Amino acid sequence: MHLRMQNIAKSFGGVSALRGVALEAFGGEVHGLMGENGAGKSTLMKILAGAYRRDAGEIELDGTLAEITSPHDAFEKGISVIYQEFSLAGHLSVAENILIEELGKPGWRINWGDLRARASALLAEMGFEDIDPMQPAGELPVAYQQVVEICKALSRKSRLLVFDEPTAVLTHHETERLFRLIKLLKSRGVCILYISHRLEEIFTLCDRVTVMKDGQTVGSWPIGELDERKLVQLMIGRELSDLFPPRHAVIGEILLAAEGLNAGPMVRDISFHVRAGEVLGVSGLVGAGRTETMRAVFGADPLQSGILRLKGRTIVNSSPGQAVANGIGMLPEDRKQQGVLLDLPIRINAMMTPANPFISAFGFIRNKAEIAAVEDIAKSLRVKSAGIDATAGSLSGGNQQKVALMKWIAASCNVLIFDEPTRGVDIGAKVEIYRVMNELAEAGTAIVMISSDMLEVVGMSDRVIVMRQGTIAGELQKNQISEEAIIHLAMGTEA
Repeated sequence: MHLRMQNIAKSFGGVSALRGVALEAFGGEVHGLMGENGAGKSTLMKILAGAYRRDAGEIELDGTLAEITSPHDAFEKGISVIYQEFSLAGHLSVAENILIEELGKPGWRINWGDLRARASALLAEMGFEDIDPMQPAGELPVAYQQVVEICKALSRKSRLLVFDEPTAVLTHHETERLFRLIKLLKSRGVCILYISHRLEEIFTLCDRVTVMKDGQTVGSWPIGELDERKLVQLMIGRELSDLFPPRHAVIGEILLAAEGLNAGPMVRDISFHVRAGEVLGVSGLVGAGRTETMRAVFGADPLQSGILRLKGRTIVNSSPGQAVANGIGMLPEDRKQQGVLLDLPIRINAMMTPANPFISAFGFIRNKAEIAAVEDIAKSLRVKSAGIDATAGSLSGGNQQKVALMKWIAASCNVLIFDEPTRGVDIGAKVEIYRVMNELAEAGTAIVMISSDMLEVVGMSDRVIVMRQGTIAGELQKNQISEEAIIHLAMGTEA
């Protein structure tokens, strides 16, 4: 399929979301769509998918003007979107999900044997014969649920597939399988639009890239004409070297020390410390035990043995509430499940700490003081929203992450653990989160940062501990930190 979108415009309540946007993509190519959150990527894709009606502009499919009036209309025209949040019916079988549109046809009697056979054929065609077509879709691992979504799109004979942040919840191995599947679809002439904030994925998969900024198209380029520095500059108007703002913290005394921690098979005899004003990077391959270690420190998982000391005083964190009372906070890896309550306002999310400073001794909330404090924190974090009464779920991923961080700023913790602080957020939001981390460090907070982003670890850390198979493989001082050194320790190879 050949897609051409020209002069696309869309406004919401007088606010312009898209202005004169152009996008052209061809069958047999993977076309990257890049831009910060709020650049207009999602709005453009919702117009393509029939969820929104454009105010102006033209859409051509294979050289013919097309009116896409609804999601069903988009399906009929061969367009499918694989969203980050899947649209599977978890209680139905894999086969029923793949061929769900045929189940409701009037007067059509279901031939279950044929349904299973057709679903199995589609799964085998994609190289996933190991998925049982009769298993409930909700019981599958996330990566397999994504395969079911793709097979559902192919059952509709989709010739244009949009992938929206498809690897956000996948492991490295699952991501590799997805990439093989995308390359297979490309070889069959499918036109693929690929949205991701991960630069390495764009350079691995894409043939061409279109960059959007502030609701407009910056331009389109063959991937061979770009590098990471140029792409970042096009997206945010800044150099890659500006991604990590300078930090002027004075590194002081040891605030948190862990000695001989053990907590299951992935936390074995772990010892480390972090100082006031310091950013301690925690690196390692997926499954090395990084998150498990910090969850045990935070009291989210039981600690079997070991000692924790805060400012030299032995403490016990038998629960997250006790950890917060001891002055330790943790920004979790999965913000939607563990970081924010999506249906509640920013204001409530920001003050959901065990010790809300604006609750009086009699249990009443001092509303004016609380509102002023939340507004100040939101302003300092540059949270983009309609106001502090907007729900967290209405925000972009980067702004949800900032809301998750707000409660820890309000709690005034001595130690903050950040688990994958910029996963799934755009580059502009990353810079904002790095700036906040720097300000916290400059105020004397000790920061522990778990990250799978090697560039982030190198750019933000004052010191790095590298984990491998549940133990600490080594420690790198500031002048020793490099991607090569981290990889050698993480893989257990000779430097």
